[in-house]
Amino acid sequence: MSSKMVSIEGILSNLKIKELNAMQHAAINALEEFDKVKLLSDTGSGKTLAFLIPLLKSLQPDQKTTQALIMVPSRELALQIDSVLKQIQSGYKITCCYGGHKREIEENNLVQPPAIIIATAGRMADHIRRNNVDTNQIRFLVLDEFDKMLELGFLEEMEYILQSLPAINKRILTSATEATPIPPFTQMYDAQTINFLSGETKDSNTLSIKTILSTDKDKLNTLLQLICYLNDTSTIVFCNHRESVERTSQFLSEQGIVNVFYHGGMEQHDREVALCKFRNASSNILVTTDLASRGLDIANIRSVVHYHLPSTEDAFLHRNGRTARMDATGSVFLIIGPEEETPTYITNAAQSFELPEKYSIPEKPKWSTLFIAAGKKDKINKIDVVGFLTNKANLKKDEIGLIEVKDFASFVAVRKSKIGHVIEDVKNEKIKNKKVKIAIAR
Repeated sequence: MSSKMVSIEGILSNLKIKELNAMQHAAINALEEFDKVKLLSDTGSGKTLAFLIPLLKSLQPDQKTTQALIMVPSRELALQIDSVLKQIQSGYKITCCYGGHKREIEENNLVQPPAIIIATAGRMADHIRRNNVDTNQIRFLVLDEFDKMLELGFLEEMEYILQSLPAINKRILTSATEATPIPPFTQMYDAQTINFLSGETKDSNTLSIKTILSTDKDKLNTLLQLICYLNDTSTIVFCNHRESVERTSQFLSEQGIVNVFYHGGMEQHDREVALCKFRNASSNILVTTDLASRGLDIANIRSVVHYHLPSTEDAFLHRNGRTARMDATGSVFLIIGPEEETPTYITNAAQSFELPEKYSIPEKPKWSTLFIAAGKKDKINKIDVVGFLTNKANLKKDEIGLIEVKDFASFVAVRKSKIGHVIEDVKNEKIKNKKVKIAIAR
């Protein structure tokens, strides 16, 4: 199909779809009439086509700059949308930008601007900062699965990106939950809402449970595949024994997966460091025993993996309680070995899931954790830490992440690209007139 002939009939023909569903018709009609549309519809209901058809019809074939941006929460969704666009054969250039993909390849693809960019928040923000993308002619903005973007903690990057788009005249935000608060920077305050949510129970809406069959008795390679599939989302891996926690963590490290482990046999300081690194995104993977299934304050956990099957239904429920909190969505994965059976209390709720055969190691986290040997007992607070790092290490605010001040120590997330300079810059400096040890947290 020529890029000048984007018709609904041609699109459906190329996709081998007979007709649009009611939600897709409603969304397409709304985008013809209104400049801002909030589309609420269940996962898997066809939202992609609902925004792609009006997006393609809005493009100017003769314009040589980027005209549309589709923001997504994950690499998988970016590739899924890219696949649909390739099937449509619109004739327009499309570029995907996401973590885990070589930035140099994306930069080369952006030299001749694509008509459509599909991107995750972190990578898109990076390209804008590097002036790899001309955002001045982007008129059509899609915020796809916005609820998941908020869950994954992309708020700051999203705000930065949207503030860099001066020419938007069409916005569509999709979400699988009505409860998602929409931040002011989206400018969706007077949007037309199209609600096709099915009204299923909260549990089935927010928490999906999947079983994965592993051919290996020790299941380690299956776990590795799953973590690569989940990419860089926040994930807890549950094991039944301390020894298994350490063995599993070591295996993942040897495969290039940044992770931390946590169990009751560790020194308190080591446990604190592990949890701080997980909370501040210096590590997206926490390998743990059931010790972490209750009482820990860790927000926005996207996935729970039962590497070992829980011993009781109670343990299963408590582990799962780490995700899909506060009306957010989450996924639970049970890895079932060749000699194991899915517990009877799980079978009804669970769906069988097959991992893709091809996978790649996720991109390393963008944060490192700085350890400062001073805390509340030394009259140190978060403002002191920010002031110290901005003044003595010349860090900008967006290069400083989550700060945790304990009684005798403080932990600070610092952009990984800056951590070496920080250590060098502050080695002879004092914080609150006191010389203290400052190092990369181990």
